Amino acid sequence: MLAIVDYNAGNLTSVKLAIQHVGGNPIITKDPDIIRKADRVIFPGVGAAASCMKNLKELGLDNSIIDFVASGKPILAICIGIQLLFSHTEENDGVDCLGILSGKVKRFSFPLDNPQKIPHMGWNSIKTKKNHQIFEDIEDGNEFYFVHSYYIEPTDKDIILTETEYGGKTFVSSIAKDNLIATQFHPEKSGKFGLNILKHFINQQ
Repeated sequence: MLAIVDYNAGNLTSVKLAIQHVGGNPIITKDPDIIRKADRVIFPGVGAAASCMKNLKELGLDNSIIDFVASGKPILAICIGIQLLFSHTEENDGVDCLGILSGKVKRFSFPLDNPQKIPHMGWNSIKTKKNHQIFEDIEDGNEFYFVHSYYIEPTDKDIILTETEYGGKTFVSSIAKDNLIATQFHPEKSGKFGLNILKHFINQQ
């Protein structure tokens, strides 16, 4: 069973349809026990960190996600999902997150002589820092769809899979540690390359 975590943080239908397109049979659920019992989990989401963490805690999903990661079964976090895995984010005047990974989440900031639109929105390319089976068939320069104003800074640099450049700023666009994989971009909105990632995730042993 593949469970998609529903914590009232965005439209999850596109994730479900993308998984179905590559042969998966997902369910969308708010039930912490279903999350814990699932064979693999997708932790997506869009929105503000404070409201997302509030929803996770009120629904009892914060601990279920922590427990699932500890179980060793495959989990994929997407967009704000990758940010909530870390210890703390600057968003909303500072929010403590799940603390599964050590590191910070920071807001994009650019000098006055190099202004950039925030959020970073649209298609952008990746550069591979470390190989991983979920990125099989993906090459440097392949583009994925991003929508975010904040980016992660992991304490452990060995977990970094890919980086992306925006306005002269290089940020981490995907990570992996043991059974945990996470992307800042939206694979479900990223055409054939995003679908390849989702296909490899559902087939990952």
